[in-house]
Amino acid sequence: MRRSLYAVLPLAVAALALPLAPALAEGRDPAYAAARAAGQVGEKIDGYLGVVGASTPALAHMVADLNIKRKAVYADRAQVQHSTLEEYAFTSGCHLILQTEPGEKYQAPDGTWHTRTDAPPLRHSRCP
Repeated sequence: MRRSLYAVLPLAVAALALPLAPALAEGRDPAYAAARAAGQVGEKIDGYLGVVGASTPALAHMVADLNIKRKAVYADRAQVQHSTLEEYAFTSGCHLILQTEPGEKYQAPDGTWHTRTDAPPLRHSRCP
């Protein structure tokens, strides 16, 4: 019991201090907003964006650029929280998937892409 508490503790701490500025900043980009609304990009369980279906060079470049920005934010915040980058990114992914709107795409725990409905999204069992 004590060991599993220590395994979950960094995730819980990161969740408490998780401002989601990367997602808010991305929403201001019209190309990103259009791709998200069209179901071309979605939130992945690992905290990063993914291309859903066929990609174009422009779409792949936009997603890669946004993921680089997310990773930089996650790295800074993980250091402050005394967490690993992967733990912080995963917890961010849990929250970002939870914040998806109906019609938007997200990655389920099994790796498949789903379209958000009015029901809660499928989330990984390790999500806080």
